[in-house]
Amino acid sequence: MQDSYFDFARFYDSLMEDARYADRADYLLSICERFDHPIGVCLDLACGTGSLSRELFARGIEVLGVDGSLDMLAEASRRAFEENCEIPYICQDMCGLTLPEAVDSCVCTLDSINHLPSAEEVQTCFDHVSRNLRQGGLFVFDVNTVYKHREVLANNAFTIENDSVFCAWQNALDEENENTVEILLDFFEEQEDGSYLRYSESFAETAYTDEELRTMLANAGFEVLACFGDLSFEAPAEDEQRAVYVARKQQEGTN
Repeated sequence: MQDSYFDFARFYDSLMEDARYADRADYLLSICERFDHPIGVCLDLACGTGSLSRELFARGIEVLGVDGSLDMLAEASRRAFEENCEIPYICQDMCGLTLPEAVDSCVCTLDSINHLPSAEEVQTCFDHVSRNLRQGGLFVFDVNTVYKHREVLANNAFTIENDSVFCAWQNALDEENENTVEILLDFFEEQEDGSYLRYSESFAETAYTDEELRTMLANAGFEVLACFGDLSFEAPAEDEQRAVYVARKQQEGTN
């Protein structure tokens, strides 16, 4: 994510109330257990405001958070301080990941990979994750599916309203690539005098096919262990909106 997410960082947590971070943290730990992998030091890549990082920390995991937005990390650091979570955060682009030491596991959740606009950038991201993972390390990430982009997001509009903010969400499929959705968010924040302040953010998300993702993972030295539906251990359904990939960095000397 880029620093253009200044206002989005303030509203992000209230918009993501249904993200089920606690369930997601338990699910990620269950994946590691399922594939007999001690999670060890875990990188939360594209950590945003750090909600998942804090859930993992609360479960006794040593966590490192990385995000490309200083605004998101400022909010993450503030929340970590308030909750007494000792989580180091680093501002780095997903495609330029360079850690001081390799980690044992890497998680990247809630469709962050979809923010990379091209297969070349996804490949670069996977390459950098591989370089910063120890041999045998697990890389677990999720993505919005092609189905979700074409059939659910598409050219549709949504509204989100809670005690913090009203959000008008408008989508537009890219005319040249129907797997890419342009997203415009308008936030309306009520003031004490009853007036509203309006903030806007825009970005794009691109969906990649299962074949594309598996090829890129293999190119980066990963073995795909499984692909699940969101928060499940079942194969993704035809109308799955989010798919979860579990990949292991191959041992030296293997292909």
